[in-house]
Amino acid sequence: MNLCMSLFMLNIFFLTNSWMASFKSSGLCITVAALLHYFLLTSFSWMCIEAVHMYFALVKVFNIYIRHYMLKFCLIGWGFPAIVVGLLLSINVNLYGYETKLKSSNPADMFCWLRNDTAFYLSVVVYFGLVFLINLAMFIVVLSQVQAMRMQRLSSSTMTQTLHHLKSSISLTILLGLTWGFAFFAWGPAQVIFTYFFTIFNTLQGLFIFVFHCLMKDNVRTQWRIHLCCGPFQLSECSGKAMA
Repeated sequence: MNLCMSLFMLNIFFLTNSWMASFKSSGLCITVAALLHYFLLTSFSWMCIEAVHMYFALVKVFNIYIRHYMLKFCLIGWGFPAIVVGLLLSINVNLYGYETKLKSSNPADMFCWLRNDTAFYLSVVVYFGLVFLINLAMFIVVLSQVQAMRMQRLSSSTMTQTLHHLKSSISLTILLGLTWGFAFFAWGPAQVIFTYFFTIFNTLQGLFIFVFHCLMKDNVRTQWRIHLCCGPFQLSECSGKAMA
């Protein structure tokens, strides 16, 4: 829920950025740029936390106990990005503002973002690079653990195991934000191709999370049918209660 909320706010500020920039208010643009930066970092942070959570749940299992588990994750996921953004604002508030690389004078092309390349590389590229390495390591460990658990189920056919393995790989890749790694390959002759991959997969990340972790999970679909209780999708138990 925290990851989805973070991605939702990131998309809201990204989609409304040019419109807010068209007001030509320096204070508003700095605020929008800082909030866009903040929710970008929180999205990365919650992807990393999701990876750590899965590691605890599937690998460590009963070998670890953390008091105030969710509270500590919330402090990290929402607090650490706030420290980064707050630090940049305290150093120089003008690090945020109108993007100076855009040469067009058209107001629709104006965008509020980080104006300093050094600040961008340190607070975005390096930040995501660390998250990407952690998530990639967790992805390999968790996927290996899941595969080992499935190998013990002798009743499943080879084709079924392959499909489940593929679905798990894709869903974990989306959930952990590994598709953001396409940005590292968007240079040279392959720049256009990987830029398209980066744009398509990451703008649809929320949709993919909904498909793989809501629509394709039986227990989640059952809960929706219990609580919504409408039309042909309602469970027979709900139908009986409604008639009573």
